[in-house]
Amino acid sequence: MKNRTIISRAVKRALIVGVAASSALTFQTLAQDGQESSIERIEVTGSRINRTDMETASPVTVISDDFIVKNGYQSVEEILSAQPSAAGMSLGASSNNGSGGSATVNLRGMGSQRTLVLLNGRRMVASGIGADSSVDLNTIPVAMIKSIEILKDGASAVYGSDAIAGVVNIITKKDFEGTELTADASITGKYDGETGGFSLLHGTEVAGGNLVVGLQYSNRGEVIQSDRDFVPPGSSSYVPGGSLGGKVKDEEGNWVEREEGYDYTTSSYAQTPNELTSLFSSYTKEFNNDIEFSADLMYTHRDSQQQMAPQPASIMLDTSMIDDEHLNHEDFYGEDGELVEELEYRRRMTDAGPRIYQQQTDTYRASIGLKGYLENDDSWDISATYGRNDSKDSIANSVHAGNMEKSIYANQGAWFSGDELSRDFLTDEEILYTEQNEGGNEQFILAAGYSGLTESDIGYAFGFEHRYDSGFYTPDQIIQDGESTAAQQDPTEGSYSVNSLYGEVSVPVTDQFSVEGAARYDDYSTFGGAATWKLGATYEFTDSFMIRAVAATGFRAPNVSELYGGNTGSFDYLEDPWGNEEDPQILVNYTSDENLKPEESESVTFGMVWEIADGISTTIDYWSFDVTNAISRVDVQSEMNKCFLGDQMACETINITPEGDLSNMTAALTNIGSQDTAGIDWNLSMVFDSTRVMIDTTYLTKFEQDGVDYTGSIDGMMGGYSQLKSNISIFHDISDDTSIQYNGQFIQGMHGNYYGEAYRTNDVIYHNISATHFINDAWRVNGGIKNLLDTEPEVVPDGNDMNTVPSIYDVIGRTFFISTTYNF
Repeated sequence: MKNRTIISRAVKRALIVGVAASSALTFQTLAQDGQESSIERIEVTGSRINRTDMETASPVTVISDDFIVKNGYQSVEEILSAQPSAAGMSLGASSNNGSGGSATVNLRGMGSQRTLVLLNGRRMVASGIGADSSVDLNTIPVAMIKSIEILKDGASAVYGSDAIAGVVNIITKKDFEGTELTADASITGKYDGETGGFSLLHGTEVAGGNLVVGLQYSNRGEVIQSDRDFVPPGSSSYVPGGSLGGKVKDEEGNWVEREEGYDYTTSSYAQTPNELTSLFSSYTKEFNNDIEFSADLMYTHRDSQQQMAPQPASIMLDTSMIDDEHLNHEDFYGEDGELVEELEYRRRMTDAGPRIYQQQTDTYRASIGLKGYLENDDSWDISATYGRNDSKDSIANSVHAGNMEKSIYANQGAWFSGDELSRDFLTDEEILYTEQNEGGNEQFILAAGYSGLTESDIGYAFGFEHRYDSGFYTPDQIIQDGESTAAQQDPTEGSYSVNSLYGEVSVPVTDQFSVEGAARYDDYSTFGGAATWKLGATYEFTDSFMIRAVAATGFRAPNVSELYGGNTGSFDYLEDPWGNEEDPQILVNYTSDENLKPEESESVTFGMVWEIADGISTTIDYWSFDVTNAISRVDVQSEMNKCFLGDQMACETINITPEGDLSNMTAALTNIGSQDTAGIDWNLSMVFDSTRVMIDTTYLTKFEQDGVDYTGSIDGMMGGYSQLKSNISIFHDISDDTSIQYNGQFIQGMHGNYYGEAYRTNDVIYHNISATHFINDAWRVNGGIKNLLDTEPEVVPDGNDMNTVPSIYDVIGRTFFISTTYNF
């Protein structure tokens, strides 16, 4: 194949790659004596072959740092959650209940544990509060990002486990010279949620190489749920003053039916506070033009907080221990006139104050590597990467159930009066305590690879990797002993190692037709070996029109928490068909299994890349993922419904009784799950003289999990699977110094079912505008408005918070932002 042909293809494909993303990418060629003679070989996400061709058989979306700045994105989570390819449920700034302050990405709605996150092509350590299954995106500072590449294809044959749904590769800034200072701030239209921060980036020559060091600080302010008009008052059956057997005290001191619930929205966060401090550095140096040394260092400290309503405490009381004067209600006696043996005492512990969750996490990552270039343009590389995450988290105003029960028996007049209890009383009775937990994750990777190109332009790569992962989480001893009014939880601790061999080849069969393949074998210390493969092809009908296809297998190995986690209680949003439970949040015991096997998947993508005319290009890709042996818990709601209808096996599966006793309901992890999803991605890019328009659309044709069809649906446990999601970005240069931007996000309405009643959410469009102005060559100012029309989230009756699903809809509202950057 002629060198001229290679250059032609590279230039054409550089024009159309990543059309959904952002600013145009440039592909640099070298000219010598007026003739094009060579072209730089680069690394592309989804391939280990150093190639001259940016457009592979796999679809990749590229998001540039310029796009990030102009749209006012302040976190990686905010960037990725806005992508149409994101679905289901993920954690972020609006996750107040159970997030631990982490932020995750969920491509295709297949689960954050099935999306692999890389930093400069190498794995990031799992991070959060301990024994985590995914990367906390908070650990990656926006200031260090040059671009984000999203591979929307299965890539286990290239990267190993976890890449079933796709790969997010975050590329950091290198070869930077000078100093860049940035400050940013934002505030909501309700004058709350104040967020601000700054970053400092400095690059200089040191010992013949380029050293880049950076610092970023950000502080996100809180928003209270009840401060948003769309949030309805809560109505919990756990009320201040307490209830006995479902009855509450009236003004005359008699037990009567409860008529009102407790509004928990007045003390719960809609946006959680988060303070981040990150230090990062990179160093690159060339030796004799044929060996390159690189090193990356990163450290992030996170102080985060969530706040929830005061603890709901439930104590089963022995009626033989209660004085007769407090048992003066007919419902406390059976049909035979005998006093029941037990009565449930419920109390919302407003006397103690709200539950305050706090996390302090420290995440470290260091990666070093050598890359050598041979005379025949082949290359070799070796690298070592170490990551560690340490966490301490606490929950203030927790309640010791055992001490509370003792205090009730000893102080019945105070507890049954319906009056407020003093905090001093609760402290003296040793009822209040601060829950203290610890956790962490650790990862070590050694890798070596070789990449080359034959005289026939056959590209190839092969290599070896060794990886060690470990994690632990140690709950407070009171939680482990089941002595708290919160759910009981066992500790988690474990580790595993894996050795991997991989190979990859790219063959230009003709000038128009190319095929590529990859194979990988991973040997795990926990379950043994797993082999995966990938086969792709591209065919160029013309220099501007290409079709592409990929078929691949994948797998996901069970992680530490799935293998070694003990029983963990979770209050899930469920519907009790017997009507015995007073609240929609019902306790489910989650259990793990050391004998879990890896998940397996098959994926197919097929599409085309077309440069319609100068400045106008498009891609269309059909994609399909089929996951079997998925590590999943049984659908508790479905099994409850079957049990209610008389299916004894369903009752036994989740450990409940045919009469509706849910006190020991259990959901075990097994390899019985499945996912089957498919859809179409369409991207369009139009570049005119001073205007750029980019459209990124995902149309979901199918999403089934464990035999249940979630296509076009939404609920509080699964999240949202809108059939049509689309983003449009318009950039217009008013002058050489000033530009304006518009970004619109469309989410098609979804259907749901709540206690047998069908409902549907409306279509939602979020409008975001911003402007950028260069005061001079060194000073830039950027500002804008997110959610310009202050569009409220759609009502989801079985939503997981605020009567909606915060990971799908904006619960904060209109937000003003501004940033400024100065280079010197």
